[in-house]
Amino acid sequence: MLDAAGVPFEAVPAPLDEEEAKAGLAGAGFDPRGLAEMLAELKAKSVEAAAGALVLGCDQTLETADGDMLSKPGSRGEAFRQLRGLSGSTHRLHSAAALVREGETVWRACETAALTMRPFSDAFLETYLDREYEAIRHNVGGYRIEGLGAQLFEAIDGSHFAILGLPLLPLLAVLRERGVLAA
Repeated sequence: MLDAAGVPFEAVPAPLDEEEAKAGLAGAGFDPRGLAEMLAELKAKSVEAAAGALVLGCDQTLETADGDMLSKPGSRGEAFRQLRGLSGSTHRLHSAAALVREGETVWRACETAALTMRPFSDAFLETYLDREYEAIRHNVGGYRIEGLGAQLFEAIDGSHFAILGLPLLPLLAVLRERGVLAA
């Protein structure tokens, strides 16, 4: 998304133990939205960067209709169970980003999208997973709306970019304000 939007960047893996951080934040009582926000910030703060460089950290959480949070499915069977549980209901994706400069958070944003999955049959779900499992196995919720996963939904309310994992428009706005992008 950043490349397509003309944002200069260098991808650097964050050395944060995400599962440990997630467990600690959940144990401290963070809700799914707050968890996405804090994970984005912790990821950005964990990256060693040149003096003055802006570091972008991002994270996304999926909150079910009953307030539970889903993680990336650990197996095809888990992906099936997650999708079966989401079928016929509305869930929320919280996409957060944080900019950090020299260890200090200088900007944060989080956008939430509501996605309503249509009811679908087990046969449809098996066919979907036959075709998509390798592509979605690292995706929270077990789908990609930019692929065959679009067929899982009957309604979507929210930013397409947030669903893909980044509150891009607010990020572009702050990068223009800071002179990183032309205004």
